[in-house]
Formats: sequence, structure tokens, C-alpha cells
Amino acid sequence: MSRKFLLLFLLTAFVPSAGAQPDAWLQVTTSHFVVVSNSTEQEARRAALQFERMRSVFARIFPHQNIDTPTPIVVLAVQDKRNLQALEPAAYLGKGQAFVVGQFLHSPEKNYVLILLNAPGLHPYAPIYHEYAHFVQSRTGEWMPLWLTEGWAEFYQTAEILDNEVIVGKLDAGSWQFLERNQLLPLSTLFTVDMHSPYYHEEEKTSMFYAESWALTHYVKMKDARENTHRLQDYLDLVHKNVDVIAAATQAFGDLAQLQADLRKYIANPDFDLAHIPGSTDVNDSSFTLQALTQTQADTVRADVMAHDQRDTEARTLLEAVLHDDPANVPARESMGYIAFRQLNFDEARKWFEEALKLDPQNLLANYYFAGAVIKKGLPDAATQARVESSLRTAIKLNPSFAPAYYGLGLLFTMQGKNYDEARRWMEKAIEMDPGNVEFRIDYGSLLMRMKKNKDAVDALELALKMARTPEQTAAVENVLQTVRRFEAEQSKQQHQTQKRLDDRSIPSAK
Repeated sequence: MSRKFLLLFLLTAFVPSAGAQPDAWLQVTTSHFVVVSNSTEQEARRAALQFERMRSVFARIFPHQNIDTPTPIVVLAVQDKRNLQALEPAAYLGKGQAFVVGQFLHSPEKNYVLILLNAPGLHPYAPIYHEYAHFVQSRTGEWMPLWLTEGWAEFYQTAEILDNEVIVGKLDAGSWQFLERNQLLPLSTLFTVDMHSPYYHEEEKTSMFYAESWALTHYVKMKDARENTHRLQDYLDLVHKNVDVIAAATQAFGDLAQLQADLRKYIANPDFDLAHIPGSTDVNDSSFTLQALTQTQADTVRADVMAHDQRDTEARTLLEAVLHDDPANVPARESMGYIAFRQLNFDEARKWFEEALKLDPQNLLANYYFAGAVIKKGLPDAATQARVESSLRTAIKLNPSFAPAYYGLGLLFTMQGKNYDEARRWMEKAIEMDPGNVEFRIDYGSLLMRMKKNKDAVDALELALKMARTPEQTAAVENVLQTVRRFEAEQSKQQHQTQKRLDDRSIPSAK
């Protein structure tokens, strides 16, 4: 995993079993989070309070933006490395390997946070703040160049939440020391880094990209604040108008050679300016609810985290044990179905979700994923199509803010090919609710192509390409874009040939 997801510390470790851990687990439920922990009630409440205060900070930074998720974010707050290693990515297991102290698992239908309580370091929550900043930014639906996307998240990841103010932009000692010891990238290189660049994927180059992105973002934001200017927003306005990123930077920031020299001077002084956001971030924790969890309940949550972390074998083993002890467990069936769905085994996924629906017909995720498994397998018979539509409408009724269900209806109507206008309305509703979702935008572009709105399709897909954050997303968008452009080229060729035939017929024959 890339650095943007994880804060790492070296550790000589053993590989733990994925089986049930003999711990006492409890759950603290707040307005926006569910904290599951094997620590004390005091520690679990403190973690819940920290996350609610974090959300409060970003809500104040983006007062007009809906940053709430359709379902509460589930936080696994563990107090020991043993339980952490049972949940962390498999790539970080083994002797001499690094382990995660924080991870954000984001998906349209569910979000998980994995955190080690009392982790070492000055900013133990930094990875979570970083990824939460990305999540919040995705809710705005505005694309930013990659250097600014990561620099912005790095800027907020060291936020310090106090009783009467929030301090952001605190110095990241590791990044500053790295910049002090190494030569900066030319700004012309930094500004053009994208998802394909080695500076975003190769470990020895990634560190410089992140550190310099953080420093430049910090410098420009603080300069704007001191001088009451808006250079950063001017730059964004220009790139949103498709101005070349280098030209946009030159227009907004001035001569890039001078900017690079000013940045070096800024880095040389570790006494960085700070942004102070006044006001209390008090959260009323009297509304928090506490309950003890059985081992089976805790293992159900832990197994679902493993499933979303792609530790499928361990997740299945734990889920089988859960279902042995609790045969009527609906969430365990959801997780089994999710694993099969992600592995493209849609028949097995459908089986698990149908079982879940028999036990709980009003289950949100079972309704959605049953429909998804059927749709992804291919257009079914009319009776099954009606069931799929009913399940998706049930999901919307259960949770009107659940964007994936709207997307599912748009996809169903697209495949049926009967009412593209209605399909478009459902797709646009899903994108409006979750503007950062690249998959929604890919299928929306495909729908526009079917509607013969090729220019609109290309525009939608080019924006999706800019918003893609993984190589897989980038490849998926580029694949559809190539299809649209081939279709456009073929259509243009046919139109040209047709026009030529018409022109030839209109020319009088020579006598």
C-alpha cells in the first residue's frame, strides 16, 4: 500500500491467527461513528469523542458541504498489536515487516477505520486525518491536481484539536527533515505528477512527492492568509477551465523559478506559520451509547473488516465459525456475499444475500448487494428484473441518502435499454450524492454514449479520469474513453462517406 493510506513503524512480528481473540469487546455509538474496541470504556469513549471532534473540524471548514456518510463509519480501535495484526493488510505481516497504526477503508456503501490506541508518535491519528481529508474533498466533487490533493491532505493530517480552537498546518517533522536532506523536485515536475507517474508509485520517489506537495501547499495557503490573496483558488479556477497545469501555476503564482527559490527559503525555517480556526469543537458525549459485545458479535465486525481489507481466507474462516455459533447471523452472510461479489462470483454472492433477505427482508445492504449481484451477472429474466428493481427501491426507502441504490437503478434501466432518460436521472442523483465516486461516473459516461451524446460522454469520462485515485480506476476510465473515441471516429467516418455519396450524386453527369 502507498504511503497515503498508512503510517508505518518497523516491527519484528509474528503472523497472528485470524481466529477469535479471547478479549472483552464493547461498542460506543455516536451520531456519525460506531467505535468497536477491546480497550476500556474510558479509552473507547475517548476514541469516539476524537472522531466526532475530527468530523466537527471538517464540517466547519466545509460548512456548506454534506460530509455525512449514508451509514455510520465503523472504527475498530484496538489496544494491542496482536489484534491489530489480525486485521491489517496481509502485505505487512511477517518478521521484520512494518505494521499499520492507522488505516481508512472507504467504499460507497460502508467505511471502516482501523486504529491502534495509544500509538507512538506526535500525531498518531495522522493517517486517519489524512484519509478523512481525502474523503471530505471527494464529497465536494471538485477535482484538484494530484500534488494539491495530497498536499492538502498532508496539511490537515497534523491538526491539533483544542478546547477553544483548532490548529492546522503544524510542522510534520519527518517531512521537513526529509526536505532538508534532499534536493527538491522542479516545480514543473511536481505539478505534472499523475496516477501513472513513478513519483506516485515508486517508494524512493514517493517520499519527495508527498513532502514537497505538503510544503508547497503550506507555503501558498499561509501566504494567501497573510496577504489576503487567493492565489490557490485562482490556480484551481484555471485548471478547472482546462488550462495547462504549468500555465495555470505561472498565471496564479508567478514565475516558477522564483516560487521554487521562495519555497526553499520557507523550508529552511522550521518555524512554519499555523492556521488557527477559533471556536469550540465540544461534542456532547452524553448522547453516546455503550454496549458490551459478545465474542460472536465482535468477530462478525472483525471478519467484515478483513473482507474489506481483502484478507479473504481469514475472513471466511472467521465467518464460518460465527455462522456455526449463530446460524441466523445476517451481517455474517452479508460479509460472505461481499467476498464473493468482489471476487466476481456473482452466483455465490446472490445466494448469500438471498439467505440474508429471508432472515431480514428490510436489510439495507442485503437488498442492495442482491440487486448488484444479479445486475453484474447480466440482464436476467423479466421476473428477476422486477425483483431487482424492488430491492433497490426498498434500499432507497430504508435509507434515502444511500447513493449506491440510485446508481443501481440507473444501471438496471441502462441495461434494459428502454428508458435511458430515467436511467440518466438515477445516475445523476447518485453522482450528486457521492460526487467523488469514479465508478458512478464511468457507467454514467457509458450511458451517455448509448444515448449518442458522445461529447457529453467524453466530458464526463475525462473528469472521471482526473478524479481517479488508483491505477485500477484510471485503467477502467481509459478503457471506456477509448471505446467512446473509437465509436466517435467510426461514426464520423460513416457520416463522411454518406456525405461524399450524396455529393457525388448531386454532380451532373458530363455530356
